[in-house]
Amino acid sequence: MTITTTMSQRLTIAPQQVHETLATHMLADGYDIVMDLDQSQGSWLFDAKRNERVLDFFSNFASMPIGYNHPSLDNPQFRDRIATAALNKPANSDLYTTQMAEFVETFARVAVPSPFNKHMFFIEGGALAVENALKAAFDWKVRKNLSRGLPETTGSRVLHLKEAFHGRTGYTLSLTNTADPRKTQYFPKFDWPRIDNPKMRFPMTERVTAEVAAAEQKAIAQAKAAITEHPNDIAALILEPIQGEGGDNHFRPEFMKALRQLCDENEIILIFDEIQTGLGLTGTMWAFQQLEVEPDMFCFGKKTQVCGFASNERIFDIDKNVFTVSSRINSTWGGNLTDMVRSQRYLEVIDEENLVENAASVGKFILDRLAGMAGDEAAGISNVRGRGLMIAFDLASGEQRDQLLEKLEKKGLLVLGSGERSIRFRPHLIVTEEEASEALVRLEQAIG
Repeated sequence: MTITTTMSQRLTIAPQQVHETLATHMLADGYDIVMDLDQSQGSWLFDAKRNERVLDFFSNFASMPIGYNHPSLDNPQFRDRIATAALNKPANSDLYTTQMAEFVETFARVAVPSPFNKHMFFIEGGALAVENALKAAFDWKVRKNLSRGLPETTGSRVLHLKEAFHGRTGYTLSLTNTADPRKTQYFPKFDWPRIDNPKMRFPMTERVTAEVAAAEQKAIAQAKAAITEHPNDIAALILEPIQGEGGDNHFRPEFMKALRQLCDENEIILIFDEIQTGLGLTGTMWAFQQLEVEPDMFCFGKKTQVCGFASNERIFDIDKNVFTVSSRINSTWGGNLTDMVRSQRYLEVIDEENLVENAASVGKFILDRLAGMAGDEAAGISNVRGRGLMIAFDLASGEQRDQLLEKLEKKGLLVLGSGERSIRFRPHLIVTEEEASEALVRLEQAIG
């Protein structure tokens, strides 16, 4: 292996040597692609290893909102602005800057509906966003219990769904239970109550709707049984409005309303994990805005590139809470200032270019085309589903899904697996109908 250094001794490694170099120090089993950060543009990732463009419907696990090197960022003025933030990394939790204030104000204005925009918390990492939302709920529940003369040992459980993915950290490991056991196996976990996920199946015929409604009643009964079994001990109920890694599982608004009522009646904080669904992917800024239910808290990350959670006023049922007691929840960095500067510009572009509306319209275009393919038995796809650009379909088996993923990568189309036998699309918000059509042509070729 040949590795060269410049006169200033900066190490340089050729694209063809990237995987080999990394593999000597770590497990490097990702895509067989070396991304060129300069030549990647819009929805097209440039593979420096093969010197070719790849159509990206993966968007870095749905974390890139406006594609690569958008003109609003790829210019001298913005490069200077973000370089200033990148040269130093202040502890945002206690040392503030104009750049941080400008990001927070932009995020509140563009993305966060009232009253959630009054109580926000920022941290690095989606799982840590969930962790701190849970801590806020524990704090709220225990203080409520103490005010009623109950011991501080009550209020320590979280109700959650099957096939959920909320992260890989301490608390979140106890909630994550997707089909891949490697995510949680052998790690210590809390024995928190878990209920069925009454997911929709498409098309939602009258028979399927009746079956899903029955499954919802069963899940609600399970939740009530858990509340009865652990009186005053369930602090939060958390779910993804659309489960991502668990299989792109959608839920009816009727189920969400029943959960909302359950939380109201039993003094439980309702938390929506919008880390994957948030910031426009589903055709609205947040998925819950289409589901006729508001949570008490929602977690954000991925596309925001600054993670955290936002809370409504319910947390002020008690005077002392995590937004009034200093350092009750905190971290050194309080989010990352460089990410904040970048995210502020992302938010401005999303607003200026109406990219949430674009996600809705192009998403409908893709769904309609996929529905047509599902009508052809030879295509072998079924259960086409989605909101906005958060789109998925099933194959007959996990083996067929994996084979198709491999073929699509060879066709120059990056997508993701989901659940046991699904493929999910996660395009950038700037994706055009022309690019969507090209992706579907490559899909048809791979299936054919």
